[in-house]
Amino acid sequence: MNHLSLVKKICIILFVGLGIFAASLLPNLKFTFDFSQFFPEEDQDLEFYKGFVEEFGTDDNFLLIAIEQDPTVFEPGFLNRFNAFSDASKDFDYVTESASLTSLSYPLKTSFGYTTLPIIHIEDSMAYAKDWEKIKEDALFINSLIDENGTSMVVALRTLDDLNYEQSELLLSQIRTSLKTHELEEYHILGRAFFLEAIVDMQKSEVLKTSVIAAILVLIILLLVYRSLPLVLISMASISLSLLLFMGILALWGKELNAMAAFYPVLMLIVGTSDVIHITDSFIRKIQSGAERYTAIKSSLSEVGLTTLLTSVTTAVGFVTLLSSRLVSIQEFGINAAIGVIVAYITVIFFTGSLLVSLPKKVLLGKKSVSKKWVNYLLAINHFTKIHPKAILFGTVVFAGLCFWGISLVSTNYEFKRTLPNKSEIASDFDFFQKNYAGFRPLEIAVMAQNNFSVLDYQVAMEIEKLMDYLKTVPSIGNLQSSNLPFKILHKANNVNKSDFLTMPKNASVFEKYKKDIRRLGRKELERFVNVDGSMARINGRLQDIGTDNLKLVYEKIENFAQTKLDTTKIEVKVTGKSMLLDKNSEYIRSSLLEGLFYGLLLIGLLMVLVFRNFKMFLISLIPNILPILFAGSVLGFLNIPLEASLSVVFAIVFGIAVDDTIHFLGKYKLGISQGLTQEEALEKTFAHTGRALVITTIILFFGFMVMLFSIHQPSITIGLIISVTLVTALVLDLLLLPVLIRKLIREA
Repeated sequence: MNHLSLVKKICIILFVGLGIFAASLLPNLKFTFDFSQFFPEEDQDLEFYKGFVEEFGTDDNFLLIAIEQDPTVFEPGFLNRFNAFSDASKDFDYVTESASLTSLSYPLKTSFGYTTLPIIHIEDSMAYAKDWEKIKEDALFINSLIDENGTSMVVALRTLDDLNYEQSELLLSQIRTSLKTHELEEYHILGRAFFLEAIVDMQKSEVLKTSVIAAILVLIILLLVYRSLPLVLISMASISLSLLLFMGILALWGKELNAMAAFYPVLMLIVGTSDVIHITDSFIRKIQSGAERYTAIKSSLSEVGLTTLLTSVTTAVGFVTLLSSRLVSIQEFGINAAIGVIVAYITVIFFTGSLLVSLPKKVLLGKKSVSKKWVNYLLAINHFTKIHPKAILFGTVVFAGLCFWGISLVSTNYEFKRTLPNKSEIASDFDFFQKNYAGFRPLEIAVMAQNNFSVLDYQVAMEIEKLMDYLKTVPSIGNLQSSNLPFKILHKANNVNKSDFLTMPKNASVFEKYKKDIRRLGRKELERFVNVDGSMARINGRLQDIGTDNLKLVYEKIENFAQTKLDTTKIEVKVTGKSMLLDKNSEYIRSSLLEGLFYGLLLIGLLMVLVFRNFKMFLISLIPNILPILFAGSVLGFLNIPLEASLSVVFAIVFGIAVDDTIHFLGKYKLGISQGLTQEEALEKTFAHTGRALVITTIILFFGFMVMLFSIHQPSITIGLIISVTLVTALVLDLLLLPVLIRKLIREA
């Protein structure tokens, strides 16, 4: 045994060294959040949007700061403080443009040329009432820079494209400091930088919180199970080390952790715990039967190691099925989680095994051996399956029917607000802009001139105006602007600034005259809406968060209107933008989910056939592992939880982990048959020896994922709840249905 003793020491030293190295890499972990991670890959609309961005820039490079003043913003002290803040905002880092009602003005055409009039006469309080009436008459700034009740005003900042987390933090720090300096306490912020800060901060908090709570939970359960502190410490050390090594690999790899990162600690802890329990349970039983430590570990690894390897591989395959998703964030989660599962297995086999043989027998064993009650209860379940097979099969059919019914109720009408931290500042601010302004979701519509027309031709401009008139009738759309806006403003300026003239000119000659003025005086404003060669224009606005399915109908109606009501020989219209691409996810979730699970079942089926050398074993294992996936889908339907990108990981996790119990059960059964036991004797031994480990690991899995209920992220709560109850369902199916299927499909020779 000297060589085993040497191997043991090498393993312990190696893993401790790797753990220290991994810990040194943790400060390099990066957290990020980018909507583009949820864009469907290899999609025509995504390719079009990339070209659109090259022409006009991104559509989320804005930051809105709404400042409240009750009962009205038209109060001298407030307006002066607001204006001072608005002026200061022009000098903030990463800000390219700042606009507010106190910084903008109306153009006015006089006999001497164009001049300007202030929208709000800040220094003349007697003019406030007239200013407010004028703002309401124009309706140009209502629900964009001021709410319809006049109780809040907005400073709208345009920022550099694609700000990162550090840049966003610096900008927001400057904004908050300036708001405090100017005594503006009631404010709300909305925009990319604020979302990035809030989501990344949530991710960091969630990773830490879930790690601590899950570790405490696992510790308590292991203490209750083994009643041996040294044994529990070995288990916790192994599980914690596997998590540390995994996070170190991500840091070394330079991976940026996204919103899915909160699942990694829970996954590593519970997957590692499952491996530890199966190895340790087998080792302890052999020690109790009088085997020497090295003999016991060799025997345990030969018996349980293979099935544990198989379960790790199948769990990893479950996660790898997420590669079928078109969403980069889901693909990365699948790859990272699969790597984590393999890291946990390697750590448990080599590090846990080395630690187990390092302690004397009396230290390893707790005060109590495995209670006979466990065996009695498990054998009673086996007896129940023997005398009530028809009832179990009938119950399975009814259960499957209920699952299919629940799945038929699943919707994809997902609201963006569900991704925000519960009861957080950002959720509150999101609600404020939803109620008082035009919402958060950007709407982008590309208008492309056809047949040698230009979007700055009068005929094309009038087609664009028809589309604008239609868009104004859609309740969920607001804050609309287009390439026609500069022409309308000049038309009003040439007619004594009367609100009735905030319209398109009635003839082409006037339009051409305004075009020359705009190119001379308002080129920058025009470039926001028209590309260099005049072949494309943009219409932008804001959308209410009414759900992805409802918004997809809005997009379809817009494009249908353009096809049927506009002159398609002059223009082509296409809805684009980040919001539309995010909403398009739902088209791919179902198809990629089914595709991924099909490939996963195929791969795992091949593994099962190769390991068990029996095709019937594959069929037997298939049913108890498909039903939990169907149950997970039905829970979404019955609880009216819309399916969205992050929830697709539920099925990979359930599929990958649920099959573990089946493999351990069938592996123990096959071992019993190979040892010359009859079918009933093999089933009894399987229940007595493996059943306990299955129940314990499921309990840990259940409470481990229930940790997600402490999250402030609604999708995480939903995922934790669904996985927890589904894995319990998987255990029940394994214990009740597997014995029945074995007896029905495998006849003794």
